[in-house]
Amino acid sequence: MGHVFPRTRQCQNNDNGDVACDSYNKWKEDVELLEDMKVKNYRFSISWARILPDGKMDNVNEAGVSYYNNLINDLVAAGIEPYVTLYHWDLPQALVDSYGGWLGEEIVDDFGDYARLCYDRFGDRVKYWITLNEPYIVAQLGYEYGVHAPGVSSNGSKTYIVSHNLIKSHAKAWHIYNDDFRSTQNGLIGITFNSDWFEPENRNKQADLDASERMMQFMLGWYAHPIFLGDYPEVMKTRIAELSEQQGLPESRLPEFTTAEKENIKDTSDFFGLNHYTSRLVNTETNDTLNPPGWDKDHGVNRFTGENWPRAESEWLYSVPWGIRRLLVWIKEEYGNPPVYVTENGFSTADIDDLNDQGRIDYYKSYINEVLKATIVDKVDVQAYTAWSLMDNFEWAEGYTERFGIHYVDFNDDERPRSQKESAKEYARIVANNGFERDVSDDSTQHFGSSVFISGVLLYHLCKFLL
Repeated sequence: MGHVFPRTRQCQNNDNGDVACDSYNKWKEDVELLEDMKVKNYRFSISWARILPDGKMDNVNEAGVSYYNNLINDLVAAGIEPYVTLYHWDLPQALVDSYGGWLGEEIVDDFGDYARLCYDRFGDRVKYWITLNEPYIVAQLGYEYGVHAPGVSSNGSKTYIVSHNLIKSHAKAWHIYNDDFRSTQNGLIGITFNSDWFEPENRNKQADLDASERMMQFMLGWYAHPIFLGDYPEVMKTRIAELSEQQGLPESRLPEFTTAEKENIKDTSDFFGLNHYTSRLVNTETNDTLNPPGWDKDHGVNRFTGENWPRAESEWLYSVPWGIRRLLVWIKEEYGNPPVYVTENGFSTADIDDLNDQGRIDYYKSYINEVLKATIVDKVDVQAYTAWSLMDNFEWAEGYTERFGIHYVDFNDDERPRSQKESAKEYARIVANNGFERDVSDDSTQHFGSSVFISGVLLYHLCKFLL
């Protein structure tokens, strides 16, 4: 794998991702785990730095290409559909050294070249592509807060430049597939956004309702609006322009798309990819929204948690299952009910050797239940649901201190053995039953047909929800 740029924040316990789960060497075993669970889909990411160590087409790492070909071939042979993400935050160092990585507009063409290479080498077997995983995290944690690579901190300027280039890079990759590969490969290509649900603290208070809508636009609309509707949300353009002027700046910190760029970007996603984990209560910020400048000041919203919300090991993750249903309904109403692929949803536990992860089981059952309600009752066009994740892995700045997997990985053992957790068994039961098993003795339990299927580690054709 090519060099990945450093962080300013040290990983917990000085952990690194050099080996992590070692799926590079254990991919056959991992496909067997998927087969044992009888799943139908598996979502994984290709590393740009592994394929193109210098980020450029003049140095293709054929060993990296071979690894992904082997993995894809084994998945297809096992009847498991590969869902492939092109970019999950590992940018070749050479591009950072050359023009600042995502800060440089040159990256649009380089990402397009990388995408084309992947379509050419893997697209005959891959029918589901995701261009970018969570562009919000790339921009905010990498170029505003500085806690993810490349560790850049800024005051509400670089994050918007990075986002601008991320969106244009996505559109570039989509058009390359649409123009040159779709007719022969017959696949779908989209993007995955991440978003919390932002619940008004008081639904009878207009200011709280406004804060909720504003926060949704500043987090999810920031990326979804240009791609599905053609431009940034009006509330973002207006607020950032006004604040920039008050801060004495000659122009808005939020860049503008040209008319041609808007047309090029609009409608460049075949589905609405969604990563969702948690929710927040919100009301309007009443403190200084000018200084220092920043995205948090720009939206002017207070975010906080409910008193009795169960918390995962991750300090940011609370179990609020009804939030995913409200978020899915918001997406339906905001963007004309596009096909939604829930590409991540999961629950973290501490770094302990405990296979009885009841908290994760409770989380998955309650969240899946709400996805079913959104699909069946609210008529949201949910096409798939993917759990995060098949196994414990390197959790970025948190290293190995937080575990999201339904299989335990012993990172102290050079062989990285995997052990099935209780959540994996429960997940497999849901797959086997095509949803929640109906208790025929309980007349209050209703049974519903549904076309949603749950992938990634997959739940397939869910058939009922719990009241």
